[in-house]
Amino acid sequence: MIPVLTSLPRNITNPEMTALFFPAEINGKTKWLPVSRQHFAENVLSVAAALAEMGLGVQESIGIFSENRPEILITDFAAWQLRSFPVNIYATSSADQVKYIVENAEVKFILVGNQSHYDTARKVGVKQIITADPAIEFDKDDTTSIRFTDLLSRGAAASDEVKNEVTLRAGQCMPDDIATLLYTSGTTGQPKGAILTHGNFSSAIELNHRRLTILKPGDTSLSFLPLSHIFEMAWSCFCLTYSMPIYVNRDTAKIQQALREVAPNCMCAVPRFWEKVYTAVMEKIEAMGAISRTMAKRAIAVGKRRNLEYVRMGLKVPAMLEREYQLYNGRIFRKLRTAIGVQDGKLYPTAGAPIAAEIVEFCQSVGINMCIGYGLSETTATVSCFPETEYAIGSVGTALSGLKVRIGDNSEIQVFGPTVMTGYYKMPEATAEAFTDDGWFHTGDAGRIDSQGNIYITDRIKDLFKTSNGKYIAPQALESRLGADPLFEQVAIIGDQRKFVSALIVPDYKALAKFAADNHLGVLNREELAKNPKVNDYVMQKIEKLTADLAPYEHIKRFTLLTTPFTMERGEITNTLKVRRRVILDHYANEIDKMYE
Repeated sequence: MIPVLTSLPRNITNPEMTALFFPAEINGKTKWLPVSRQHFAENVLSVAAALAEMGLGVQESIGIFSENRPEILITDFAAWQLRSFPVNIYATSSADQVKYIVENAEVKFILVGNQSHYDTARKVGVKQIITADPAIEFDKDDTTSIRFTDLLSRGAAASDEVKNEVTLRAGQCMPDDIATLLYTSGTTGQPKGAILTHGNFSSAIELNHRRLTILKPGDTSLSFLPLSHIFEMAWSCFCLTYSMPIYVNRDTAKIQQALREVAPNCMCAVPRFWEKVYTAVMEKIEAMGAISRTMAKRAIAVGKRRNLEYVRMGLKVPAMLEREYQLYNGRIFRKLRTAIGVQDGKLYPTAGAPIAAEIVEFCQSVGINMCIGYGLSETTATVSCFPETEYAIGSVGTALSGLKVRIGDNSEIQVFGPTVMTGYYKMPEATAEAFTDDGWFHTGDAGRIDSQGNIYITDRIKDLFKTSNGKYIAPQALESRLGADPLFEQVAIIGDQRKFVSALIVPDYKALAKFAADNHLGVLNREELAKNPKVNDYVMQKIEKLTADLAPYEHIKRFTLLTTPFTMERGEITNTLKVRRRVILDHYANEIDKMYE
């Protein structure tokens, strides 16, 4: 198998076609500027030549510590040209986290995005810093750092001997070569660097291409998740391989604005994004007058019948139903999709956490083709996703062709195939523990597979706990239920070896303040809102409604409203916003104990 990542910049088809778009402020307005595939390839080869000249060796690492920007992708592909490998570090990582990864991966070169990243890189001791943002101010004693624009110039002016070396190295790349180290977010311990090879990436790109036949060259994608996340990283490689231009969004806080500006055909997202879209739409519907509200609900019901009962199953839609749907599509759904920025949408892959079935059904009903999937850093992203038809709502789809999935001990999902990592970098014991005796990868996720091959995720096995009554609780499933309501910003479910289930909740205090005002409770600050009995009764009513269909032992009996959110700085959540339960149990031991007095 030819390593795709090294061959791409040298085998550019449609050189005038756009590879990337990046945002620039021009006269106070955002303008998305194109980078052609030819220009992208030239930049990749220039950076590769400069890095070769500066001493980046075969199978040596280059760190990337930055918010999303085109320079990341250029550096990734430049490293691959040299048979080196990028190590992408989350832009939100602390200095200690960066130091650990830099030391573990033996990083000597590092690309940094902004001033804060530069300052951190200076502290952790890296041989060579490359700065992307031209506004970064170098320390007075810094005589070695180089700006990305100067790196490009150096590479363009490199000797023929250096450029020939780049060509030689790219041609010698082997499927077993390391393509990247992806450091897990570490919910239960120190991050581990998953070794992903060129063979892993080539297989992942090909297997996704076989499944996602709805996408074609020229379709556009908006990068929303960090490029340090395997989901976005692998997806970007897929897009570039199949001539799908990428809009590189730098600021996640502006994602809704970016969506409306570029209206991409596809975009990777996590469930929280669609949860917010769903709750915002539902709130607007409830605020409508009686006639408009009835019409909106009727439209969604028609969309659900048409898209889920017929289109999803590959069946011909009855003529009357199709006419009614097209009527509502023109009057309501198209306007809704345009307001979000997905009016030209083809496919929206979504993974990373559980998502409520009603949100998936809503999106499909209004013509937003959400493709639920499942994967890990260790499997080069996608293990499974919805097929084009006959997908099961509530599942994470079926396994990609070429991958095998089975259920092992403790209902664990196990994976075997060409996209599975070779191990953890410099961690032989952790690598041995990650695989079964017959070579299947332990995902750590509990689940089941039905007779049609649909995979259902129950929870993380390490997160599952027993109450003192011996009942198993899946905390992530409960947290996902509450997260579907905009009132609940963050939730940590508690109950291991306790008599009942409880929760630590960070609510939307603006919503609680509105409730207080509407109910004549006065103007209350966060502490007062958190302690107010009527506010707490209101929150409990929300919880009971969201969990009404669960077994009695799964019900949340007590909760505590927290006035301060969980943060990455305190180690309470990971860079991918997953709860670090052990840390939270330690930090909030007093609050938890009070709930069980």
